[in-house]
Amino acid sequence: VQLQASGGGLVQAGDSLRLTCAASVQDFRSYVVGWFRQAPGKEREFVAAFRNRGGTTYYTDSVKGRFTISRDNAKGTGYLQMNSLKPEDTAIYYCALAPGSTITSSMYSARAYKIWGQGTLVTVSS
Repeated sequence: VQLQASGGGLVQAGDSLRLTCAASVQDFRSYVVGWFRQAPGKEREFVAAFRNRGGTTYYTDSVKGRFTISRDNAKGTGYLQMNSLKPEDTAIYYCALAPGSTITSSMYSARAYKIWGQGTLVTVSS
């Protein structure tokens, strides 16, 4: 079981990036795909999640309208499209998988996610 996150980089404020999370798991479609981030000196925080059942997506307030989470179940891949990036978006971004049975309120917590990728660094300059 492995998750590989990629797509990070150094960009300027207002630019866009698309992060990719490639998963090598059986029955990828059954999992909730989540993205978290951790800025220097701060705790890891929830960014977005995509529950395959119902195609429901969830976002933290600070990224609503700017970030879009998606997934391609056939490829076992998740994505995070990040537009209008701000310096405060600078962080290491992690993708993770939670069981499909995870209740909605728990999806915002890192504890619900059992499989984690290694993280990809996003740096946004002002």
